[in-house]
Amino acid sequence: MNFNELLPLAVLASSLLPGLLIFTLPESWVGLRTALNLFGALIKLALVLLLILGVQAGESYGVHFAVLPGLDLAFKADALGLLFITLSAVLWLFTTLYAIGYLEGAPRRSRFFGFFSLCVTATMGIAMAANLFTFFVFYELLTLATFPLVVHRGTEASMRGGTTYLVYTLIGGAVLLTGIIWLHHLLGHTDFAHAGIAVALGSAYDGQLQIIFLLLLIGLGVKAAIVPLHGWLPQAMVAPAPVSALLHAVAVVKAGAFGIVRIVYEVYGIEFAQALGLLLPLAIFAAVTIVWGSFRALFQDDLKKRLAFSTVSQVSYIVLGVALFGPIGTIGGLVHLVHQGIMKITLFFCAGNYAETLGIHKVSEMNGVGRRMPLTSIAFTIGALGMMGAPLTAGAVSKAWLIDGASAAGMDWAIWVLWTSSLLNAAYFLPILWRTWFKSVPKAWPGEHVAARGWRETAWLLLLPPMMTAAMTLLAGMYSSNQMSPLSWAKLIAEREYLHEMIIRAP
Repeated sequence: MNFNELLPLAVLASSLLPGLLIFTLPESWVGLRTALNLFGALIKLALVLLLILGVQAGESYGVHFAVLPGLDLAFKADALGLLFITLSAVLWLFTTLYAIGYLEGAPRRSRFFGFFSLCVTATMGIAMAANLFTFFVFYELLTLATFPLVVHRGTEASMRGGTTYLVYTLIGGAVLLTGIIWLHHLLGHTDFAHAGIAVALGSAYDGQLQIIFLLLLIGLGVKAAIVPLHGWLPQAMVAPAPVSALLHAVAVVKAGAFGIVRIVYEVYGIEFAQALGLLLPLAIFAAVTIVWGSFRALFQDDLKKRLAFSTVSQVSYIVLGVALFGPIGTIGGLVHLVHQGIMKITLFFCAGNYAETLGIHKVSEMNGVGRRMPLTSIAFTIGALGMMGAPLTAGAVSKAWLIDGASAAGMDWAIWVLWTSSLLNAAYFLPILWRTWFKSVPKAWPGEHVAARGWRETAWLLLLPPMMTAAMTLLAGMYSSNQMSPLSWAKLIAEREYLHEMIIRAP
C-alpha cells in the first residue's frame, strides 16, 4: 500500500483511534482525554492540508477493499470531498475546544468525547466515500454516533428529542438503502464518477431512474432537513450546545446536503438529471424549504429553535444552487456549504455562551446582554449579519453567486425566493440584535453561573471559538478572491464537474 492509498485511511484514523481510546478513560483523567482530543484534531488538520496540496497538484488519493464480489468499501479524496473534509476538520478543532470548556466538571465526558470522535470519523468517511455503498455505511454510522450525543443529558426532553431524531434518520436510511440496492441491481456498481453513471443505462430505464432519484432524495433529505422531512431538527435542540453546533454546521445536515450534491453530479450527472426532469422539482423543494424555514424562525422565542429553523432554510441554499443547472449556481451552492457552516457554528457557540454564563435560553431574555457579554455578542452579530447576507461577510458572497446563478439559468423565480428569504432572515435576526445592544439591562439575569472578571465575560475556552469563527466569517467575505478561499475551491470543483460533462457529451 503506497502513500496515496494510506493518506485517506490516516485521515479516518486520526479521529477514530483517539475516540476509541477516550472511551476507555476514567472520568478523572481530564488531562489525557483533552490531549487525545486536541492531538487528533491537530493531526487531522495536518493530514487534510497534505490532501489539499496533493489534489491541487493533480495527485489522486484513494483505496478500496473488496467486501463481496462487486461490492467494495472504497475511499477517494477529490476536490468536492475535500471541501467538506476541510470544513469538518477546521470546525472540529474549534468545537473540541468549545466542548472541553462547556463540559468542564460534567459527568460522562469520556462517553461524550468518544462518540464525538466517532461522529467526525463518520463525517470524513462520508466525504471520502467513492461509491454509494461506502457512503451509506458511514451515513448510518453518523446516525448511530450522534444519537448518544443528542441524548447525552439523559433528561426526558433529551430522550424524546433523541428518539424523534433516531426514528426520522433510520427511516430515511432505510429509504436510501432501497434506492442504492435498486441502482446497484441495474448497474452492477454504484461508483461515483464525473458526469455520472446512470446515463449508461439508456432511455429504457428513465422511469426507474426517476423513482430511484426520489428514494435517494428522501433518504438524504431527512438529514438535510428538507421540508417536510425536517421535523427532527428543532426537537434535537435539547442537546448540549457543542452537539447543536455539530448537527447544524459540521456533520448531520451537511452530510445530507453533500450527499445530494454527489447524487446529482456523480451518480446521475448534471446534464442527465436535467434531461430526466429532476432538477426543477429539486429546486422547488429547496425553495419551499428556504421560505418555510425562515418563516417558522420568526415565531420562535427559544433561541436555539430559532437558529434551528434558520438552518432548515439555509442548508437548502446548497440544494437550490445545485438544482440551478449551471456552474454559477453550483459555485454559490458549494461555497455556501462552507460559509453556512462557519456562520451557523458561530451563532450556536454564542447561544451556548449565553445559556452557560447567564442562563439565557430565550430571545425575550436577551435584553442588554451585549453590555454584559460584549465579545460573545459581537461574534453573534457578525454571524447574524452574515446569515442576512450583509456586505463584507461570507453570506454576501454565497447569496450573490446564487442570485447570479438563478439569473444565468433563467430561473427568475428563484431570485425572488432568495430575496424573500433574506428579508425574513433580517426579520428574525434584527430584533435579536436590537434587544442585545439597545434594550436596558435587566436587574438580574435568568441564571448567572459565571461572574464577569474585567474583559473575561465567560470562560476563555467558550469565548475563543466563536471569536475565531466570527473572524473567519469576515475573512471569507472580504478575501473571497484569495486562491485558498472557499470560493476559489468551489470554482475549481464547478470547473472540473462541468468540464468533464462537456468532454464526455462532446460528439
